[in-house]
Amino acid sequence: MIALPLATPPEVVNVGSGIHGTRRLRDVFQLPDLWQLHLYTYSCDLTVAGTTYAVAPGYVSLTPAGALVQFDYRGRSEHLYAHFRPSDVGEPSYLPVVQDAGDTAPLLTGLLRSAIEASPSGSARVAAEVWTVLWRVADLAAATPEGDPRHPAVATATAYIEANLARPITVAAVARLAGVSHNHLTRLFQAETGSTVIGYLRRRRMTRARHLLVSSTLSIPAVAASVGIPDLQAFNKACHRELGASPRSIRTTA
Repeated sequence: MIALPLATPPEVVNVGSGIHGTRRLRDVFQLPDLWQLHLYTYSCDLTVAGTTYAVAPGYVSLTPAGALVQFDYRGRSEHLYAHFRPSDVGEPSYLPVVQDAGDTAPLLTGLLRSAIEASPSGSARVAAEVWTVLWRVADLAAATPEGDPRHPAVATATAYIEANLARPITVAAVARLAGVSHNHLTRLFQAETGSTVIGYLRRRRMTRARHLLVSSTLSIPAVAASVGIPDLQAFNKACHRELGASPRSIRTTA
């Protein structure tokens, strides 16, 4: 989690649309005194201060000032961004570095595009648009660490799963990350979510797959890879089992 004060509008230094991955598939950079907000329309690996996150279309990230950032692209990649200095007024909000914006992604896109169309970057209107985006991103987080009603191991496990849907995930690895045994995590998940860890992972992958099939132009193989099921036969079976139709049917009937 990162701490971001939001009581007053930030100072927005730059806002725009960036296209990457055409000349090289890796970018490494660091902004010493500016925070970074990114809204993604592509899949990549994002590494912030040594921790790697799997990013997919509709995801949003927040990077604190001074953090070393690495992007590993998979081809032409376009995102919307804002570089800003937050205020130092009031109690901070606690947010994950990476979140799936889900149904909120189109709203965030509209707000950022409105900020891009406004000028200049340091104007009150741009600051207001970006401030609204930041509050919407803060609302995505279920709760602050102090107020999260879930067991810390469940909160850690679900955050890891959400950020790594495109990667191979085992219950043993998630349990180690959460600091509990395999069996204990299984019991906690069942008690707090009504599902097993594998069931939760499967449900989140297929929810994400439906969103990508309906809302993005990614190819079906790319969607399958983005949710950690690169085998197309297995992906087809999962769509039929969990979503009731083939990937192509989900896309064409949406």
